[in-house]
Amino acid sequence: MSFQVRISVRVYELDLNGHLGGAAYIHYADHVRWQLCRAAGVSFDELRASGVGPINLETTVRYHRELRADDEVDISCTFVFGEGKTFRVQQQFRRSDGTLAAEVISVGGLLDLKDRKLVPDPASHWRAVARSPELLGLRTES
Repeated sequence: MSFQVRISVRVYELDLNGHLGGAAYIHYADHVRWQLCRAAGVSFDELRASGVGPINLETTVRYHRELRADDEVDISCTFVFGEGKTFRVQQQFRRSDGTLAAEVISVGGLLDLKDRKLVPDPASHWRAVARSPELLGLRTES
């Protein structure tokens, strides 16, 4: 099961049609991503002190059902690491009844703050700074 956070849609986040505005989906996704990092024991300050910063290279939002004011939405978050300099973050927005409202898929990386280039193995770096890397989908090294 992936990590998730419940958020209540606020009226000031609605567009002119009464739906949750597109920017709010991105804000919610970012919030839940950082909550997962915090749960995994990653400190933003420690991450920066280690010389890297997370960056978002691409985000795709796929809308399935509208969200309106006061809807409760459960937002999941799963990090998926493979080979190379990037990783994916997959998130689903589900109404409290389980109906899929939206999906957000992001491609991210870790930027070396000195060289301004992506680090070659982001999984290893996340593993090194997380107290509970398994929450980020990473096996702990023995």
